[in-house]
Amino acid sequence: MEKLSTVTQPIQQMLLGKKKEVVDKKQDGKLQVEQLTTDDELTDQTVMAGEALDRRNIWEPSVYYALGKESFHFAGHDISIRESMDTYGALIWPGAIALCQFLENNRQQVNLMDKAVLEIGAGTGLLSVVASLLGAWVTATDLPDILSNLTFNLLRNTKGRSRYTPQVAALTWGQDLERDFPYPSYRYDYVMAADVVYHHDCLEELLKTMRHFCRPGSRTTLLWANKIRFQSDLRFTESFKSSFNTTLLVELPQEEVRIYKAAAKE
Repeated sequence: MEKLSTVTQPIQQMLLGKKKEVVDKKQDGKLQVEQLTTDDELTDQTVMAGEALDRRNIWEPSVYYALGKESFHFAGHDISIRESMDTYGALIWPGAIALCQFLENNRQQVNLMDKAVLEIGAGTGLLSVVASLLGAWVTATDLPDILSNLTFNLLRNTKGRSRYTPQVAALTWGQDLERDFPYPSYRYDYVMAADVVYHHDCLEELLKTMRHFCRPGSRTTLLWANKIRFQSDLRFTESFKSSFNTTLLVELPQEEVRIYKAAAKE
């Protein structure tokens, strides 16, 4: 994900303490709210931080807990994802989980075996891990300060399991695309993005990046999953539909998550 800002110091102190909260946690194919253990000896400062977290904006990441580790089971494998509390891009968001489940359950509709896949805003790498386990040759991209944790998660979950070793590359939306990813040298069967639209100032750059990789005549399919949070999300969706021929594959009203398939307009 594109970096928005660092977590504020009081909330960081709470996250590193013993108070744990998991929101929108995936279990048995559903997203739910779960409250975990709370230390009875929380300081007044930590309590205030917890109150601040409860007042967080709806676009902020939905998974918070002290250990920064989450486990999943996709494509026949247990997957362990290490998160980072330093940036929003290093947390698991619900769109990624929904798209992973869609890919696992619709392998005939979206056959990733031996396909070239690019993920933009890869974050923790969960989606890229699942695509790799489903047989794709994956390149996972994000901002430079995200790449260390992204690489760690990709390698720990795909080594000895995947058909191809996933690659990691730096990509800042809208910047140096022709230099770093010249077309048609870098051409992909699928471009994937999960929860890349939220409250940030890079929506035009994001759309420009999508257009760069999904060009007319390229036969590239774009898969985009997102949780709707702001009116700006809906405005971006309209711009997205104007730029691409789109199909709504999945809508999860309870989680407010939509998954689109898109191709460039001729």
